[in-house]
Amino acid sequence: MSLKVMTANELGQKIIAREDLFILDVRNEDAYQDWKIEGDSITSINKPYFDLIDGVDEILGELPKDKEILVACAKEGSSQFVAEQIVEATGQDVYYLEGGMKNYSEDLQPVKLGDLSNGGELYQFVRLGKGCLSYIAVAKNGDAAIVDTTRMVDQYQAFLDDKKATLKHAIDTHLHADHISGARTMRERTGAKYWLPSKDADEVQFNYEAFEDGQELTIGAAGEEIQLKAVYSPGHTIGSTSVIIDDQYLVTGDILFVESIGRPDLAGKAEDWVGDLRNSLYVTFKNLDQNLKVLPAHFAKFAEVDEHGRVFETLEELFKTNEGLQFEDEAEFRSYVTGNLPPQPNSYQEIRQTNMGKIDPEPEEKTEMEIGPNRCAVTE
Repeated sequence: MSLKVMTANELGQKIIAREDLFILDVRNEDAYQDWKIEGDSITSINKPYFDLIDGVDEILGELPKDKEILVACAKEGSSQFVAEQIVEATGQDVYYLEGGMKNYSEDLQPVKLGDLSNGGELYQFVRLGKGCLSYIAVAKNGDAAIVDTTRMVDQYQAFLDDKKATLKHAIDTHLHADHISGARTMRERTGAKYWLPSKDADEVQFNYEAFEDGQELTIGAAGEEIQLKAVYSPGHTIGSTSVIIDDQYLVTGDILFVESIGRPDLAGKAEDWVGDLRNSLYVTFKNLDQNLKVLPAHFAKFAEVDEHGRVFETLEELFKTNEGLQFEDEAEFRSYVTGNLPPQPNSYQEIRQTNMGKIDPEPEEKTEMEIGPNRCAVTE
């Protein structure tokens, strides 16, 4: 029996596969309560590292004998120390999380959503540790487009290389406030065009292609094209623009989620933008094909992840079940939105400035800026 290491990617695969895992989180209680590893098959307890420096006897009775045990901390060192103590005390195999919660927050799990026309495919990249979702469409000839890229560009590039695909378009549905976009970096690496809604770009410090309502982009060879169409849907930001992919999927960014709707206040304009939010949800989306599968940029809890690791639902179903889509009275809708705003995302102003190109933090700073759950939805 020995001390073992578990990578963030291995952890993500276990969570999606619903494999039983017991987690001892040794971060401080406030960090644990704010943000922790979750999943249908996950059991976790919190015991701060400083309470275990002199020994682990007090927690041995809480540790299972029939499940894998993983010890997690912020960056690795504390969890490795505690895991070693448990191995010595119990003789069991015990894992520690390589790179800690930092690595977990940056891992992407690619999951196939389905086939597109003319031999294409669509993939969802599930960032379990942050609740971020991004998308890559690949045409039969290897042309690809990515939507709402996170900054973990090496993982996207590895996927594209494995698929022998070439990125043609990188699209941001809006100027993000909760995570740093990797779209410009992907443009620099691949030569792809970077598309951003112009109404969100008044203060950006770089060149971009304006992604406007009704615009149609394509990937694929002649006769085998896959279409990506812009649908202006403001409310989360003034420029928020959704993307219809192959007349099958609606990538909604942060305007509509599976279990909630987008918040309108991250630029300090909740009262101004709540009307736009309602119009986008209750008029624009209501007039679209209700069989479109909604693909949001975030999810709030693991219950939204299906048995295949995917997060989506049809527009028709969301108009039946999503709480934010049930208010016929505009005043009630406004009250619901403004009365249910959660705390602001961590460092959201600095993240917006980074995405505008006004600042360029060091890699370690970017990690710290993004630590914690996403908070782009009304309610949590």
